[in-house]
Amino acid sequence: MSNLQLRIISGVILASVILAVTWLGGTPFRIVAAFIAGAVFYEWTRMVRPTGSTFQTVPADMTIAAICLALVLPTPFWLLWVLTGVMAAILLAAGATRLDGRWHAAGLFYAAASGITLAFLRNDDQAGLTAILFLFAVVWATDILAYFTGRAIGGPKLAPKISPGKTWSGAFGGTVGAVAVAMLALGAMGQAPTVGMAGLALLLSAVSQAGDLFESWVKRRNGVKDSGHLIPGHGGVMDRVDGLVAAAFALYVIGGALSGFGSPAKALFGL
Repeated sequence: MSNLQLRIISGVILASVILAVTWLGGTPFRIVAAFIAGAVFYEWTRMVRPTGSTFQTVPADMTIAAICLALVLPTPFWLLWVLTGVMAAILLAAGATRLDGRWHAAGLFYAAASGITLAFLRNDDQAGLTAILFLFAVVWATDILAYFTGRAIGGPKLAPKISPGKTWSGAFGGTVGAVAVAMLALGAMGQAPTVGMAGLALLLSAVSQAGDLFESWVKRRNGVKDSGHLIPGHGGVMDRVDGLVAAAFALYVIGGALSGFGSPAKALFGL
């Protein structure tokens, strides 16, 4: 079996499971969000930790474990953000003169924000379901169409020093395709596609690709090819969700700005 075939099969299985859990919402989706946060932090710290270094391992691991547990429980989202911000600041201050300390602080915020924004966007109602499915449509279409467009057309590299395989043609094809797929997804969910929603899809596609490049930079910076080996054909959890978590955070911030951070999903997709 080729790597592409393995990638497609594992991707279809993973997407099916995620869609089923997304449909259920509630505690099952929060468990998935907590798993993503924990897995991202685990992979991040194993990538960036210098050989033999155990700096801040225990407090950092205990903090992300507490955040993951709080995600599953009915914890106010503002409290999760406070816990994340305070502990990241403490880790940053304690490791101000150590590179691994600064990486731990950044990783804690990155991982916790991944889980919190996904859980907050879904948050059990119809608008939340629409928001997450819209997000999936944009990010997954971007990934798939950028890959195949780039392979078919080729051309100048997007960021050769960070991710040599990515091309400008792939980035353009992924973005255009993502907007089209997102509009079709909105129609299927009973919402009228609008110019504003198309603009939002375009922005989230660009942010998704930026998130992908950011993770590629972290890996290259630390001399690793994949963040982990959990997902056959894809690598680690970070390798699969790098664009998703960046786009989810952007969607959360945009919706939050419109709603006073009361209900980001309803501000954008409320019926």
